[in-house]
Amino acid sequence: MGRRVAENRKARHNYVIEETIEAGLVLLGTEVKSLREGRANIAEAYATVGQDGALYLVNAHIAEYGGGNRFNHEPRRPRKLLLHKREMRRLMGLSQRQGATLVPLSIYFNDRGIAKLQLAVAHGKRKYDKRAAAKERDWKRQKERLMRVKG
Repeated sequence: MGRRVAENRKARHNYVIEETIEAGLVLLGTEVKSLREGRANIAEAYATVGQDGALYLVNAHIAEYGGGNRFNHEPRRPRKLLLHKREMRRLMGLSQRQGATLVPLSIYFNDRGIAKLQLAVAHGKRKYDKRAAAKERDWKRQKERLMRVKG
């Protein structure tokens, strides 16, 4: 993974992530320039199936580019995801049959300078799952502290 532009930090807290997939994005020129400036937010974003049967990234905010004038893009427009047909069908099946959610984890530029999206197949965590995770995290932190002190 190359230079990270936007990250969804709450995704790992709110969801149990089962697998991750790298997907391409169909972007306009001003969107790419805005991403290179690091002006994107995918905290409330998700992927869904559009009318044409393709996957789309919905509710991701890529700020307007400063030098874009009248050719600027709409900040919250749905953006098409580029995946192999087999992967796309499998993801759509998972999201419809098993109730999984397609959550974006991060947007980044790969080694060739192409914008990519790390997409996760996830199920929502229940409140007690979040509490258990917090309890375990606190215990690990305490254990590390004790190990450092007692040596």
